[in-house]
Amino acid sequence: MIPTNGRTSDRWSGDEGEEPDMATEVKAHITGTVWKVEVAVGDKVNEGDTVVILESMKMEMPVEAPVSGTVTEIKVAPNSPIEEDAVILVIE
Repeated sequence: MIPTNGRTSDRWSGDEGEEPDMATEVKAHITGTVWKVEVAVGDKVNEGDTVVILESMKMEMPVEAPVSGTVTEIKVAPNSPIEEDAVILVIE
C-alpha cells in the first residue's frame, strides 16, 4: 500500500519518486436525467472538458471534468435518471 495524501492505493506500480495514479469520481451536481454522454471509456479529457450533459426541468447542464486524465469507467447511460451526488464516471 502506498500512502497518498492520507489515503492508500495498491494500484501503483511505478518507480520511487513517481506519483501513483488516483481515480477521480465525477458526480452529478443535480437530480435529473442523463441527456448525453460526451465521452467513452479510454478517452483522454482535460480539466474543464464537458463529459456529460444532464437535463433537469427542461434545462441542459454540462458536467465538466474536474481533472485531466483518461476515462476509465462510465456509470450512466443516456435517458437514465440520476440523483444528486451519484457517480457519473471515473477519470484516472
